[in-house]
Amino acid sequence: MFPEYDVIVVGAGHAGCEAAVGAANLGSKVLLVTMNMQTIAQMSCNPAMGGVAKGQIVREVDALGGYSGIVTDHTMIQFRMLNLSKGPAMWSPRAQSDRMEFAGKWRQMLEQNPLIDFWQEMVSGLIVKDKRVVGIRTGMGIEVRGKSVVLTNGTFLNGIIHIGEKQFGGGRAGESAAKGITEQLVELGFEAGRMKTGTPPRLDGRSLNYNNMEEQPGDENPGKFSYSDTPAIKNQIPCHITYTNDKVHEVLKTGFAQSPMFQGRIQGRGPRYCPSIEDKIERFADKERHQLFVEPEGRNTIEIYVNGFSSSLPEDVQYKALKMIPGFEDVKMFRPGYAIEYDYFPPTQLKMSLETHLIAGLYFAGQINGTTGYEEAACQGMMAGINAALAVQERDPFILGRSEAYIGVLIDDLINKGTNEPYRMFTSRAEFRILLRQDNADLRLTPLAEGLGMKGLEKRMARVHEKNEKVKEILTYFKEQSADPAELNVHLESIGSSPMKQKVKMDQVITRPNVQIRDMATHMPALNNFLSNYDEEIVQLAETNMKYESYIIKEMEMVNRVTRLEEMKLQPDFDYNTITSLSLEAREKLNKHKPASLGQAGRISGINPADISVLLVHLK
Repeated sequence: MFPEYDVIVVGAGHAGCEAAVGAANLGSKVLLVTMNMQTIAQMSCNPAMGGVAKGQIVREVDALGGYSGIVTDHTMIQFRMLNLSKGPAMWSPRAQSDRMEFAGKWRQMLEQNPLIDFWQEMVSGLIVKDKRVVGIRTGMGIEVRGKSVVLTNGTFLNGIIHIGEKQFGGGRAGESAAKGITEQLVELGFEAGRMKTGTPPRLDGRSLNYNNMEEQPGDENPGKFSYSDTPAIKNQIPCHITYTNDKVHEVLKTGFAQSPMFQGRIQGRGPRYCPSIEDKIERFADKERHQLFVEPEGRNTIEIYVNGFSSSLPEDVQYKALKMIPGFEDVKMFRPGYAIEYDYFPPTQLKMSLETHLIAGLYFAGQINGTTGYEEAACQGMMAGINAALAVQERDPFILGRSEAYIGVLIDDLINKGTNEPYRMFTSRAEFRILLRQDNADLRLTPLAEGLGMKGLEKRMARVHEKNEKVKEILTYFKEQSADPAELNVHLESIGSSPMKQKVKMDQVITRPNVQIRDMATHMPALNNFLSNYDEEIVQLAETNMKYESYIIKEMEMVNRVTRLEEMKLQPDFDYNTITSLSLEAREKLNKHKPASLGQAGRISGINPADISVLLVHLK
């Protein structure tokens, strides 16, 4: 019935979809298995992509040939660039998406790939021989052979949904949990744990009074995510902001005695940076109110998502509290919020390629690794799919370093530090964030993807070359041409910058605080004429490179120092117990993690500089 596949992907959420794309675009024959073909790429929680650091990840996935950015551009209803008041390393794109169109576009793109097959059924177990995965077994007892398997099970592994004192099995509202895989993996020697996440109630938008809320429009000149030819957004839909208050908090407190979180019925750790509303009013009792984002689910639906009101309290308590929120006085609820508890496997059990140490050919990606968020899942899926395909082709794994991508930071954190709570990416986690900006992901990663042989990157690479050349042209112009005080001094004084006493090179002027290229151009006709040949993306990138040149140079010097440690390779099968001068903890951690390099060893929790010195001596 089935051929033998190169890569079998279990689960068709954001991680599974990108895993299928990553493997197929390297020429692998892929089977994508899902419990429900109607929920492929469903946005289980908020109808949005991107955000702080997450937006950078979406652009990195796009630069590698993934589809998340393309799908987002085709289906978004609002775009905003966050943190524009801060430095460019912090700028992060975010889009509100049309939930139904998003899933539909993803399925359409997957179905257009002839190397991807589909099967709808629950996977109940793996077929393992001689510590290597050789296929999957379904709930109906069907066996499908595969040279590698990528598990992207999301919240479905033994999932339990909690609403007040009610609890029932499920991986998502209205969908069954997945049974069998956790039990088998534990029998094979894997360590498993439990985590928890939640979602807010969904509301009838017709019942809300938007006049009592703050409107939050999209950007006046909206951007996009993909570096390919995707359509520009038209007719943006506004979101709204409202707040909780003391009355809301008092109503919510009446449900604490029935709270599954406070009464200990939920054992899993929840996301630190996206707590439930009851958790927020308990932990931050001094705050009089909490901000809520009222987000449309799409262009052609009245359904509303209340970002910031995740809850597992009884449904009647949720409803009473909602009615106390400004603008929600006559609210109608489609369904209550709920918490969901599910199995995960500590990611310290993985190699940097996301392949498991215990079972060859088996890869984990997404929430099974303890992460939270569509974007974090998507990039893991992309990397797992790529590496599964490369392994089948008997090629070296594709590993991104911390200085190359946020994806590299995320995977390095998971493998070397592990996590006991849902991991979320932030710009602060990246030590080289001035290098890892959202505006240069294509320059950083598309050449690497082309080097792997990813299909469909010809136009992207042409754009990369053109982008590099045009930025160089602007940099050269600014280094060679001088600014005249007669043209610029009035403007400089108006922004509180010291007037020039003589002509100076333009690249020196642009490094001043508050001085921007486009403002300079309005006072310098020759510069304005020169810049008319370049679009805004190129001009902005050139400006950033000039303004932050000294910081970029310093970070590159740091990268070079770190790279030397990364180049010192360690044998994966080495027994560190033979180095008695290492601390006992170091020997245990090194034998468990099996680091590939001295640099990776140094990032493992519990490994100190003295241990690295011992390893360095041993290597020499």
